Amino acid sequence: MITRLGRSIRTRLSLYASAAMAALCLATSWVLLLTAHSTVIDIRTNEMLNVALRVVHLIKRHELPPVIRLDLRGVQVVDDTGRVVASTPNLAGVPRLTAQPPDPYSANRTGMVCDLPQFSGECQITVAFRVYGDDQEGDWFVYAYDTLPPWYVSPTVTGFLAGVSLILVTLTWFGVSRVVAGTLAPVNRITRRLAMITAGDAKMRVPVPRNADEIKELAQTANQMLARLESAMEQQRRFASDASHDLRSPITAMRTELEEALISPDQTDWRQTSSRLMLSLDRLQNIVTDLLTLARLDAGAPGRLEPVDLADLVAGETARARGKRVVTSLRRDVVVLGDRLRLARLLTNLLDNAERHAESTVTVTVRREGDEAVLEVLDDGAGIVPELREVVFRRFTRLDASRNRDAGGTGLGLPIAREIARIHHGTLTIEDSETGARFVLRMPVRTR
Repeated sequence: MITRLGRSIRTRLSLYASAAMAALCLATSWVLLLTAHSTVIDIRTNEMLNVALRVVHLIKRHELPPVIRLDLRGVQVVDDTGRVVASTPNLAGVPRLTAQPPDPYSANRTGMVCDLPQFSGECQITVAFRVYGDDQEGDWFVYAYDTLPPWYVSPTVTGFLAGVSLILVTLTWFGVSRVVAGTLAPVNRITRRLAMITAGDAKMRVPVPRNADEIKELAQTANQMLARLESAMEQQRRFASDASHDLRSPITAMRTELEEALISPDQTDWRQTSSRLMLSLDRLQNIVTDLLTLARLDAGAPGRLEPVDLADLVAGETARARGKRVVTSLRRDVVVLGDRLRLARLLTNLLDNAERHAESTVTVTVRREGDEAVLEVLDDGAGIVPELREVVFRRFTRLDASRNRDAGGTGLGLPIAREIARIHHGTLTIEDSETGARFVLRMPVRTR
């Protein structure tokens, strides 16, 4: 299929170029034929004028024979009374063929006549010469006739032009075919590699040609896309693996509880068993809810945009009682344009994460830096080393014992928070702090 596609493009372009060259050759040949035809007529007319002058000289010297043998199709000499006094043998006894004399103040005249029966109806070049007489005699006229050249001038000329045109069209076909084949060769290699990638038989990269800037740019762009696709597929595989494990854990715990209870149902404390089952169900529900939230965010589901005062948002989310002390430092009138519910979810996730890992205090700060609104959530816990600060935003990430999802989270809170920041054209990062982990959200300030 790839080869057929390349051949199809090459064939079509070669055909179009050859057709264009054929049209150009046809137009050029036609112009050349018209020019050659006109030139041949001019040459033939000048030759006829020279022959007619020879007849004029014979008249002037009174040496004109009644039968003139010349290399022309026909000649007639007419005296001042209109009588044919001399002619070529083929026109002997034929009356005057034309009565068109030269202009009164001109010695000669050229033209063309057709439909003369003496010449089988073929068009003839005509030359008329005036021979001025003396006072006793009037003017005589010499009429010369010769065959008009055909439009194609001659078979030799036509054959030459046809041969040259055929050579040019053939060269165009092969030239364009080779150029297109050379141009499409990198594309064909890229296509073959993509087919192999689709079949799973090759590394997810396409060859980058050294030349052909446009195709090189295409290959580089394709490699960038494939790199992102490979990364997304790897992330998807890890996500599926981790998600299946996280979903399996509470389900396994519930199944174990039920199996143990069913072994000796009469001796089972069903209230205690129900409480443990509810804990597993709560964990399972939280994981499913977070997965659905991530799915909606990944799908780019639109939110309801409205002005949101970050100080009011923080005040509302920190008003309820928490297990750790929450200290706030809020600047008013730091307003962003966003979905209030999603921004509230982002803040809640950061607060829940900080509360799980703080020793005693969580600090929330809202301020403005230039055109950016900044929200910080800082805990006084163990903190996160710099090389792991991006790892925590991966879905279902496990770190050390002090910061893993077994501490109460689902492993999806921070990825959800970062995704919410991204769709609000903001960033969520972990920055340096003297103690604990310092999460910093930066978003564009709403323009008024």
